[in-house]
Amino acid sequence: MLILDAGGVERFRSEGYLPRPEFRAQLAMGLARVDFIHKKFAEADRRYDEIIREHSNTPVAPEAIYWKWVSRYKNTNDHTVLGEAAKELKQYGDSLWAKKASIWAT
Repeated sequence: MLILDAGGVERFRSEGYLPRPEFRAQLAMGLARVDFIHKKFAEADRRYDEIIREHSNTPVAPEAIYWKWVSRYKNTNDHTVLGEAAKELKQYGDSLWAKKASIWAT
């Protein structure tokens, strides 16, 4: 699956078969990524939050949490919100996204 922006530039890629729930979650992540790349941070934040609510039982949840808080930071320019990413990602232990956010832990 490729997600292209309006200009035809690839912004997200997912390769290989996925069951329907994971495929839908990946599709939603791709759409959120397009918003993020185009600096529509409030919309990206909303999309990532929706992914977390609707796809919390899929492997994309930690990634969505990470990008939700980065989007929020980019939208508000308030770096203190990044600590929330580290807190929220603690439930995902040794996930790559928890490790990436650990630098923001207070």
